[in-house]
Amino acid sequence: MKTKLIYSIFILFEVFYCAATASESERELKFKPGIKIGFIKTSSIQEASGIVASRKNKSILWVHNDSGNSARVYAINYTGKLLGTFTIKDARCRDWEDIAIGPGPDKNSDYLYIGDIGDNEGKQSKITVYRIPEPNVNSNTSDKKIKIGPPDVIELTYPDSPKDSETLLVDPLNGDIYIITKRNVFSRVYHAPYPQSTDKPTKMAHAGILPWGLATGGDVSPDGKQVIIRGPTSASIWKRPDNEPLWRVFPGEYLTIELIPEPQGEAICFDSNGLGFFTLSEKPNQPLYYYPASDSPEEPN
Repeated sequence: MKTKLIYSIFILFEVFYCAATASESERELKFKPGIKIGFIKTSSIQEASGIVASRKNKSILWVHNDSGNSARVYAINYTGKLLGTFTIKDARCRDWEDIAIGPGPDKNSDYLYIGDIGDNEGKQSKITVYRIPEPNVNSNTSDKKIKIGPPDVIELTYPDSPKDSETLLVDPLNGDIYIITKRNVFSRVYHAPYPQSTDKPTKMAHAGILPWGLATGGDVSPDGKQVIIRGPTSASIWKRPDNEPLWRVFPGEYLTIELIPEPQGEAICFDSNGLGFFTLSEKPNQPLYYYPASDSPEEPN
């Protein structure tokens, strides 16, 4: 009962704060209403906690489940069709909460970053981010089973105390990792600069706060110029100042977008061109929504 009460207070706070905040950025960032472009019908994806648009494969999204699942990522197309199940060797799914794409050791490759960062009870002494080169996907297949890995294992610790987090960001310009907490009145931002150690845990630095709490997912646009973070009912988008580190966006102005109601909405990502964004609920058998920018086509490409 106590957890439900706190959750309800957070949602009310988010709705009130977003409704009360007007931003100058709204004159520069405009989005059309969300449209349903697909539907997740596969029984393999029951708790879609994270989503990211492929950089390597046209019109492909990467999705993963929450806790209680094996270490797998799923490739789907924009209709929600499952194209491939990729099992990651030597990885463990304790509480996967978000996925991102960014640079890594090979400058010619993009990497998937998978955040095993959930901690409902706030007891984990360290959290884990798995990094692996983005695989190829055949868009003509149907749920092809593929094994990949092993991944690089990046262990992170907080500078203060364990946190429950559901948002993982990777800066596409330099590979810095950002973790954003969930269960704070104002979600806290933590930073681990690239290159992160794969031999020992890296202590993150506190890099700022959001103007609201209950962050459940986020992404950075492929060009590194925009950041989107969502809560249960709305999302906020910041524009990155030129030649500034990513954490500098959060004290700045932002655009708030009310999202189509979703049961336990958690996943969000930009499209591969940064011209719109997708959302997906954590519940099974849910629609895939797309919100195009005001000056871009209605359908993602």
